[in-house]
Amino acid sequence: MRSYDLSPLYRSTVGFDRLFSLLDQATSVDAPSYPPYNIERTSENAYRISIAVAGFGEQDLAIEAKENALTVRGEKKVAEEAEKREVLHQGIAARAFERRFQLADYVQVTGASLENGLLHIDLVREIPEAKKPRLIPIGAQGAKVIEAKKAA
Repeated sequence: MRSYDLSPLYRSTVGFDRLFSLLDQATSVDAPSYPPYNIERTSENAYRISIAVAGFGEQDLAIEAKENALTVRGEKKVAEEAEKREVLHQGIAARAFERRFQLADYVQVTGASLENGLLHIDLVREIPEAKKPRLIPIGAQGAKVIEAKKAA
């Protein structure tokens, strides 16, 4: 994969630091691949992130939403009994992980569930009324203003 030098853009722009850091992360070769995950759109403004966390329980996982970032951490707590067992082959990874997702503006986490080795995180985009497009009626307000001036 090619690497791009974004330093000329840093010199000629102001306020786009976050965008450039996202581009740097997206093009980095050493992006983490564990654990695997899916991102799906469940409706027009709803999304679901599903992360394969086989072997992890609810007490081993932590989900944190802060500003426009979602962080999922997993750390398997080793029990005393497990240390005494001899593992002949270990194909199920139980290593600690941290997976980060950048969330768009107005995207909120609505819930999380763990079922069949998959951690499901539900998200919804709720745009405030002030930011939604609205229709402006033509002539309705203007006619009332003109009538009020004539009456005065």
